[in-house]
Amino acid sequence: MHNIKRLPSWLKMQRASGENYTMVKHLVSDNHLHTICTSGNCPNIGECWNAGTATFMILGDICTRSCRFCGTATGRPLPPVDEEPLRIAEAVRTMKLKHCVITSVDRDDLPDGGADHWVRTITEVKRLNPGVTMETLIPDFRGDLTNVDKVIDAGPEVISHNLETVRRLTPQIRSVASYDTSLKVLKHIASRGVTAKSGFMLGLGETSEEIMESMSDLYENGCKIVTIGQYLAPSLKHMPVVEYVTPEKFAWYGKKALEMGFDFAESSPLVRSSYHADKHAKR
Repeated sequence: MHNIKRLPSWLKMQRASGENYTMVKHLVSDNHLHTICTSGNCPNIGECWNAGTATFMILGDICTRSCRFCGTATGRPLPPVDEEPLRIAEAVRTMKLKHCVITSVDRDDLPDGGADHWVRTITEVKRLNPGVTMETLIPDFRGDLTNVDKVIDAGPEVISHNLETVRRLTPQIRSVASYDTSLKVLKHIASRGVTAKSGFMLGLGETSEEIMESMSDLYENGCKIVTIGQYLAPSLKHMPVVEYVTPEKFAWYGKKALEMGFDFAESSPLVRSSYHADKHAKR
């Protein structure tokens, strides 16, 4: 049985309520859309939905992988919904977003990992929302750079792929993805001239030396933006939290990342991949 740790005071989350929160909730529900905000148990759902924004998740809400840190359901996904790209585009228009973030579950059951559906979604969002900027948080497509190129060619301003944790802990918490495959994907994105972004979690038992090594690996492979946040276990079945890292330590890592050369470093306990993502597109 897990030794459940009491949440420290700095992990207080904004209440999920208000007019904008209700609007986003109904928009997502009425249009049969998915968000990582709900599927991933994001602690910032109150703040983001209250601000009238959300991170859309395409290709369903069932992942073919079973990573030990993630709250998204695992199983056999349904076929991609043909109408989903248009629904996402219409939701972006309704919410009057100037910047949108889209992610997806892993779809290892599909020959292209869902890359063509990604392209259709990006294209529809751009078509219906001229001038909108976009970040796509993509899976690794099992290292198939042909499918990564499809997303790149669709034209998002920022392409993100998360490292998630340090090299030593990767086999313990990521069911299929490898540390080196993730670096390979990020290096390829950067080599194509697109802003590459990544993120990882603290509190899984990593050391300061390992964290610095991971930041160095990301930077050396062309990553320009890094997000660092506290791991929070979605349930007792998931990887337990080893440590709640203090805000001061997060700030120190953020400072070190900037000194290393990153353009942006979002580093604090409640930071998640899409936190303040609109700033990252403006570089």
